[in-house]
Amino acid sequence: MKTSKLKSTRGLSRRQFIGTAALASSAFMVLPSRVLGRGGFKSPNEKLNIAGIGVGGQGGHDLSQLTSENIVALCDVDAAHAGGVFRRYAGAKVFKDYRKMLDEQKDIDAVVIATPDHQHAIISMAAMRAGKHVYCEKPLTHTVREARQLTQTAREYKVATQMGNQGQASEQTRRLCEFMLDDAIGPVREVHVWTDRPSNGLFNEYWPQGVERPKDTLPVPKTLEWDLWLGPAPERPYNPIYLPFRWRGWWDFGTGALGDIGCHAFDPVFRALKLGAPTSVEASSTRVNQETYPLASMVTYQFPARGTMPPVKLTWYDGGLRPPRPEELEAGEMMGANGHLFVGDKGKILNQEGYRLLPKSRAKAYGDPPKKLARSIGHHKEWIAACKGGAPGGSNFDWAGPLTEAVLLGNVALRLQMREELTKKKLLWDSANLKFTNSDTANQFLQTEYRKGWKL
Repeated sequence: MKTSKLKSTRGLSRRQFIGTAALASSAFMVLPSRVLGRGGFKSPNEKLNIAGIGVGGQGGHDLSQLTSENIVALCDVDAAHAGGVFRRYAGAKVFKDYRKMLDEQKDIDAVVIATPDHQHAIISMAAMRAGKHVYCEKPLTHTVREARQLTQTAREYKVATQMGNQGQASEQTRRLCEFMLDDAIGPVREVHVWTDRPSNGLFNEYWPQGVERPKDTLPVPKTLEWDLWLGPAPERPYNPIYLPFRWRGWWDFGTGALGDIGCHAFDPVFRALKLGAPTSVEASSTRVNQETYPLASMVTYQFPARGTMPPVKLTWYDGGLRPPRPEELEAGEMMGANGHLFVGDKGKILNQEGYRLLPKSRAKAYGDPPKKLARSIGHHKEWIAACKGGAPGGSNFDWAGPLTEAVLLGNVALRLQMREELTKKKLLWDSANLKFTNSDTANQFLQTEYRKGWKL
């Protein structure tokens, strides 16, 4: 069956493009607040007052993409790690606690959140309830239920939102979608996605996984507010094994390789194939404990048919695992450490630093797919425009929330408590009711319990 082709989008407005190109969630479009009669949006000629929360790493990079606006406040619990960013925006007021910042600094229009994953939801929720526009790094949340709650709250408060998966605005994502619109490989029934994380070659780890909690108690650096860094996570002694950045592999703080890369890697798949919620998920992995994610894993999702598009099986591999080598690859041609493989009825598409048809001879004969989709003004620029009453960003929470839900379902299946159960069955997912229909154990991991004093 051939997918229907869209007419040329030349001359289309950005709103029409997002609505027709399947490059944002077409089911739930967020209209600008000026249309809905809600305050908080500025004229395109006015500058936003932006605050950064968690600015020592990726948050600092995000702010560097927003310098057309006013950076008025910075919040970070690690003064040493964030020191360079504090100096770069010397005119911004500095805070340690985002709650104090939101309460005291009333001129803030929008916030950028790039804390560890376990704090994404509570900070995003507080900011939206305070009427602030929100840019939150990926994955949007630490748990499945949090993602659903943020999506609903963004609609309720009608603020402009964007998740930090920059690839959604890229030329390569549009190129993939245009391959599918041109029916280049026919109906797709199978997709493979893989990453080398958490390991990047021998003795070069991104962050530790497959390890137990350290038993020693070390003094907290004077420049670090450890209790604020823990936030809603269970209390534990400070140890440098957790930060900076190395928190990603710990169940209490991060979302592992799948959470780190999945929102990037699944996004083009969901757009090109118009995927929604999966119907099932199952997983296998190396040894896993109750402290950290496994060294390597495979997670398999099943998605239902969408109109004339057939059901899809999506398989995720991390820790250096890869799918079987496609027979169309030439002798000596390598499958890279990270990539996508789309298997259609009439051919295959491989992503190794760019999407191309297999084999090389067919890619050369086919050339490029017809350009049918409007191009993005830029990932961060999309959010700025949305904050000023423009079209929703391509990864606004109506898109990013459901995408994050799907990604994080895989982490539920990777839990230590699920290993025996998943030797007997796969987990059946009821998205409408936000639960697994055949596992009470799995349902316990859709949300975590917050430490006393913290709430969503």
